Amino acid sequence: MKLGGGPLPVPEEFAPPPVPEKKAPPKKLTPGKPFLPPYVPPKPIASVPDKALDPDIHKKVRRGRIEIDGKIDLHGMTQAEAREALYRYIVTRVSYGARTILVITGKGIKTDNDYISAMSERGILRTMLPIWLSEPSMAPLVSGWSMAARGHGGEGAWYVRLRRI
Repeated sequence: MKLGGGPLPVPEEFAPPPVPEKKAPPKKLTPGKPFLPPYVPPKPIASVPDKALDPDIHKKVRRGRIEIDGKIDLHGMTQAEAREALYRYIVTRVSYGARTILVITGKGIKTDNDYISAMSERGILRTMLPIWLSEPSMAPLVSGWSMAARGHGGEGAWYVRLRRI
């Protein structure tokens, strides 16, 4: 006895999965064209609250009418070493009742070649000092800061005014 008509229908649950459509192969880079990733705009830099020294105090310190109670030189230190040394120094000076200190950071590397200066960390300690002074660990100890006068180091040094505690 011959049953008619071809294969029996297969229930849906036992049907083979659908064959995915073939995607086009990825484009190969040609030797003459560099690959450029899509442009992503830079994130805005968080602004550091400016705690500028009172202009009258800055003028008096610059002219020598207010004595500088201490000086710390951060030259040759890494960022981590400089931040730690600065924190310890500020805590010590505040405990002695000092009001004004001079922090020497240096001006950073200056070169004529923009490519080299863009690759190096130019004046990183000078750039980081206001950020460190604004951190929660140091902010309560500091009332303000400003760049030093030429006679005290100019762009490579900062006057830091300490709070009375």
